[in-house]
Amino acid sequence: MVRRVKRHSAVRGEVTPPGDKSISHRAAILNSLCDGTAKLTNFAPGADCASTLSCLRRLGVKIASVSANPTTIEVQGVGVKGYTEPDVVLDAGNSGTTMRLLTGLLAGQPFFTVITGDASLCSRPMGRVIHPLRLMGGRIYGRNRDTLAPLAIKGQEIHGLDYTLPVASAQIKSAMLIAGLFTVQKGRTIVREPAVSRDHTERMLQAMGVKVTSEGPVATLTCPTAPPKAIDILVPGDISSAAYWLVLGAIHPNAKVIIRGTGVNPTRTGIIDVLLKMGARLKVDNERTINNEPVADLTVESSELTAVDIQGDLVPRLIDEVPVLAVAACVAKGTMVIKDAAELRVKETDRIAFLVSELSKMGASVEELPDGIIIKGGGKLNGAGCSSHGDHRMAMALGVAGAIADGETVIEDAGAVDISYPGFWQEFERLVAD
Repeated sequence: MVRRVKRHSAVRGEVTPPGDKSISHRAAILNSLCDGTAKLTNFAPGADCASTLSCLRRLGVKIASVSANPTTIEVQGVGVKGYTEPDVVLDAGNSGTTMRLLTGLLAGQPFFTVITGDASLCSRPMGRVIHPLRLMGGRIYGRNRDTLAPLAIKGQEIHGLDYTLPVASAQIKSAMLIAGLFTVQKGRTIVREPAVSRDHTERMLQAMGVKVTSEGPVATLTCPTAPPKAIDILVPGDISSAAYWLVLGAIHPNAKVIIRGTGVNPTRTGIIDVLLKMGARLKVDNERTINNEPVADLTVESSELTAVDIQGDLVPRLIDEVPVLAVAACVAKGTMVIKDAAELRVKETDRIAFLVSELSKMGASVEELPDGIIIKGGGKLNGAGCSSHGDHRMAMALGVAGAIADGETVIEDAGAVDISYPGFWQEFERLVAD
């Protein structure tokens, strides 16, 4: 799919982002191992979460569609011992969350499973999840000296572990906590991180009656003696999807955008913190709590932004929003330095390299660092021929850049947005309609 984007005179309207992708993955996986049936409303509609549902069905979980707008499903839990050995290879598609969280689940099952994904996912690092799960007793093997998918998993009895992650990762932490639900001695699983990562798994398990504590970057789970209880979940809007409208509203010279029902979990609101520090006219209203997750409405208007640096503990709280923040930095006053973000190189693409190459085509002054990027702002962007390289977040970030650039921007492989935000281009056209 090729998308052509031009600058429009105004950006105005209200938008409700799709259900949070991270929460949707966890809502389906965690409810599948519960007793009872759960209704999941506003479930993320993208291809990544569809991969999770497909894998769970192959494991014997019954999942029914209830409605399409918003996407609502019912998950019938099988309990911690009710999964069945799949008769085919599980396919996680492009979803690292699917592969890593299910690896944690499968490590404690009494059967053999193989899980794979597309070419991009099979090039992403899996040794970081294999190693701690092996220390818990799991038998997991992969390509390239057990660092890449496909993964072969021969489930067996596992035990609790006190483990320190080398990098902050909610996916690895979640995989270990899920594995901790299957420990034989009903012991504790402790995960320590160098910085706080998103805590959706801990919050959801707490709501299900599991004893989980979070103290800064340390999460501790005590294996329950009975299966967790299924809970209905209204999934909040995805702040990573809302980020594109926040930046577009802030950098367009004639804009006001209201974003309804967005999750504002403090482990995910780095995008809000940075935009406020940059001088964005951004308000957070109608704050409330739904299913143990904070939710709010966001309003953003045209702003004069000044660059700020992004590094350290802030990075895990906005790692997925770096591409669109880089677009904001291109037109902000001053220079933005993004460091400590080497994780961007092992996402769906090498986002550092491709941000530099694609934004340079549009006239931005950008410099690649081993673990980040330097962006000199204050200039104008020009329309150009660009590519998402099959990365959904790159496609959406380039769409935002094209909306403020002089001339026409042509984005190849723009359909990659379907991975997380299938309705992105329709909402985009609605907001920029003259």
